[in-house]
Amino acid sequence: MKKVIAHEFLKDEAILWDFILNFECKGEPYGNQNRNSLRLFGFNDMVLNVKSFKVPNIVNQVVYSFFRKSKAHRSYDHANKLLSLGIGTPRPVAYYEFRSGFMFRKSYYLSEQLDYDYTYRDLITDFKIPNYEQILREFTRFTYKLHENNILFKDHSPGNTLIEKNGDSYNFYLVDLNRMEFKSLTFYERVKNFSRITPRKEMVEVMSDEYAKLTGEDYQKIVTLMWKLVSKFQHKFYLKIWWKNKFMFWRKKR
Repeated sequence: MKKVIAHEFLKDEAILWDFILNFECKGEPYGNQNRNSLRLFGFNDMVLNVKSFKVPNIVNQVVYSFFRKSKAHRSYDHANKLLSLGIGTPRPVAYYEFRSGFMFRKSYYLSEQLDYDYTYRDLITDFKIPNYEQILREFTRFTYKLHENNILFKDHSPGNTLIEKNGDSYNFYLVDLNRMEFKSLTFYERVKNFSRITPRKEMVEVMSDEYAKLTGEDYQKIVTLMWKLVSKFQHKFYLKIWWKNKFMFWRKKR
């Protein structure tokens, strides 16, 4: 077993270890449990979010053992990197990794659970949210800040941005951090980074308008490319669902 614990939580190592050992029986299930399992634990004056990543396939067991950091390890490192750049994300607490012999097995990522008001997904389904357009424009500025800091968040999807009202403005926090790249981004990569966030054209138009103001690029150029990439992603997304339902029905949970 390998563990890394943030300095300020080293004194609580025994408590954190108890959360890992009793993950299934003591934690409160939270969110979607289909891919990975998340549970909440009361901890001092806060709540901890403990994410248990599923055991990877045999190929990735080898990859994570010798060639690449685990998802939990990357999540922890990326969270610290984001915070150092002034980008919102829940405070990282620790990560744990388990191996059987030389083969990688399980990993856990522990972070602070935030009390937020919305996720970006709420903006897709509820147009009556107060200050709706303000939130959308502030989110675009938040994404622009990511790009200006050479951050490509590959899981920039509706459920992975938490939104917190802060007086007359809003704070944004990224979650699900394991898929991230730090590099200088081209114009195409910047615009493409919005392609998974919403299927609604009216939202694309607002974000394109705000991004054009921030970058000095032509609005029509941005909105045309962004909508093209959104449409392409949506087509692939629903084609994948159709393919799974038609040809991989045997994999569905009963």
